[in-house]
Amino acid sequence: MTHTSTLADPRVAAAITRMFELAERDGDVASRLGDVTPGSGAHQELADAASEIYMPISAEGGKLLYNLVRAVRPATVVEFGMSFGISTLHLAAAVRDNGTGHVFTTEMSKDKIAAARKTFAETGLDDLITVLEGDAQETLADLEGPVDFVLLDGWKDLCRPVLRLLEPRLRPGTLVVADDVDQGQGALRPYLEYVRDPANGYHNVTFPIEDGMEISCRL
Repeated sequence: MTHTSTLADPRVAAAITRMFELAERDGDVASRLGDVTPGSGAHQELADAASEIYMPISAEGGKLLYNLVRAVRPATVVEFGMSFGISTLHLAAAVRDNGTGHVFTTEMSKDKIAAARKTFAETGLDDLITVLEGDAQETLADLEGPVDFVLLDGWKDLCRPVLRLLEPRLRPGTLVVADDVDQGQGALRPYLEYVRDPANGYHNVTFPIEDGMEISCRL
């Protein structure tokens, strides 16, 4: 018997390839951001300014996410920071192949949400994805039930607050993955210090893919 991944589905593969190709323009498009920086209530402004920037997970990082979700078989996957949905497609493909689970993802940019929803429909994975529009600190507060897998790939200074918000719903064995560990050391430092402190109940490994991924297991 031949087993194939949903990532190999022509619709999914084409969408991922197209978005990675478009993401190669991020460096040029980023110059439009100006001096907008996260903090002091400016996250929505920054999200709107970055509405054309993909800021994708790496190709290898996407494959790792797929494998982790396949292995863990989570019922509820939460993604903080959807952007155009490259990482979301990897998560949803794994959920599809597991035959169980659902992905809840967050995004502040209306333009990105519209584009991502179109992509999700084109790939046939839209039934597995719920997009929560707005500030994740508000939209995730209304999420019900336990959370079994978390990807933190939004604004780095919000990763720790979002994790703390979700913590009461994390079951033992839940994996929490943070992207861009090496790239975002400044804004991500409070998060890394928190999860790496044994007193806070996580066991960690830094996975050396592209800009690094911190994988934390809830004890």
